[in-house]
Amino acid sequence: MDGTKDMSWRVKEEVRMVYPRYMQIKEELEKQIEDGTLEVGYRFPSEPEMASKFGVSRETFRAAVKKLEEEGKLRVQHGVGTFVIRQLKQVPSDISNLQSTSEMLKAVGHLEGDQQQQIRYGTCTDEWATHLNIQPGDPVVIIERVRTANGEPVMSSTYILPQAVVGHAFGDTPFSGSLFGFLERELNIVVKRSHTELVVPLQSDPRVQALLVHPQTTVLLMKQTHFDMNHFPVFYAYDYFRNDVFQFWVERFR
Repeated sequence: MDGTKDMSWRVKEEVRMVYPRYMQIKEELEKQIEDGTLEVGYRFPSEPEMASKFGVSRETFRAAVKKLEEEGKLRVQHGVGTFVIRQLKQVPSDISNLQSTSEMLKAVGHLEGDQQQQIRYGTCTDEWATHLNIQPGDPVVIIERVRTANGEPVMSSTYILPQAVVGHAFGDTPFSGSLFGFLERELNIVVKRSHTELVVPLQSDPRVQALLVHPQTTVLLMKQTHFDMNHFPVFYAYDYFRNDVFQFWVERFR
């Protein structure tokens, strides 16, 4: 046998032997999920049965399942079973391009919705006043909502709007979908730009907790002041995005 070919075969064989068995199982299951052999909602047989099927220990099979769970491809409910779940497409977005959440989700074919929504009246805090160019204590409209993609929570937001700007528009007309679109339709206010601060929020933040639906989920917070075409501040927002769904990037130059 040719020496080079023999060496190549040995290297490949050594790599195959070193490659962890649980990763081989993980990739095999992953392929079956992707080609539809294991459909969304499929419930796996018991752990001992699956371990026996692959000829490995329960710990080895469990390690493969854990990796798939971390990637959001399986859901493990202790005492109930292990299920194949729908995978959400990632939403790429150039952070310098101002888009509504509705526009970003629709761009990749996600069905958007609201899981929770609350609209209330309050008074402006010192922090909000700084961004909205109004006085602390001035009346504001506060909107809190959790946005969904294909029924799964992917974003949590709190919007603060000066009542002097929006009046009682949110009490007179049902609000859903894009806030940008609502402001344009109902009040002829066109949001043209935003000043955005990127923040890594605390894990203990309740709005972060509402989005931690998978073990691998992390959350990015954008604190944003939105301006109209006359550079007048329209609303301030706390937008929490799931990083496993939304991917933000910006091109930088030197």
